[in-house]
Amino acid sequence: MPDTKTEFEDITGAELPIERLRAVMAKLRDPNGGCPWDLEQDFSTIAPYTIEEAYEVADAIQRGDMGELKDELGDLLLQVVFHARMAEEQNSFDFDDVADAITTKMIRRHPHVFATEDLSTPEAVKVSWEETKAQERAEKGSTDDSALAGVALALPALSRAEKLSKRAARVGFTWSEVSEVMRDLDEEVAELQEVIDGDGDPDKLEDEVGDILFVVANLARMLKVDPEKALRRSNDKFDRRFRYVERSLLSQNRNVTDAELTEMDALWTEAKTIEKTQGTDAVWASSTGLTTKERNTP
Repeated sequence: MPDTKTEFEDITGAELPIERLRAVMAKLRDPNGGCPWDLEQDFSTIAPYTIEEAYEVADAIQRGDMGELKDELGDLLLQVVFHARMAEEQNSFDFDDVADAITTKMIRRHPHVFATEDLSTPEAVKVSWEETKAQERAEKGSTDDSALAGVALALPALSRAEKLSKRAARVGFTWSEVSEVMRDLDEEVAELQEVIDGDGDPDKLEDEVGDILFVVANLARMLKVDPEKALRRSNDKFDRRFRYVERSLLSQNRNVTDAELTEMDALWTEAKTIEKTQGTDAVWASSTGLTTKERNTP
């Protein structure tokens, strides 16, 4: 049996924690004694884990759990090290190249900090940032000179809709008043209703629902509301209120499948009333026996 203690000490003997982490990943990916699971991975198979870890970071931030945030940031950093290690094995780049590239990029995109350009407002910084990004794309030989260039296809659809509309708005392609967005939203809802009342074609329904969501993303942008954050908030609201309905019925030795819709609606309204008079923690306590903070603790 190999002396794993000695091997581990050799790996973790590096002075800097990041070098220790890189050494651990190199060992995991070593064809001679590495981990079979880690060895069979490639960029495409690891990508979903990278996305998942980013969402777990966001979740820890939303819950205000700094201990969990530290752990989740570590998990996300591992993803960067994993991708960099696979690239190094292909002689494409390594972790140092990744760190050097982002350092150079941040210096270049902050001329008001690292050079002499005068950018005194957050708005001016944003304009300069986008101009620098466009210049970088041109230097890389990109032929896409659209105002929408660089908006990632893999973004969550709602976030991408908001970013696309924000880019278009920068060149003047946008509504001038919120009332105009509301008017277009009414029109899109009416068009959806026409399809519902008509042949109900699934492709048309998907198209019309998509149009409604896109207009809503634009509405959020004009109201300076983060659409993803707003939807997460509504998801949480639905979660706690529905759990309240379930818990209330359970206290009667019943479950939701035994209840009439009118009963569940009444309990839903009751949950809303408790939220307004006593706060959301009171609903969580009633529905789970836990406060919001206790519920959010893993």
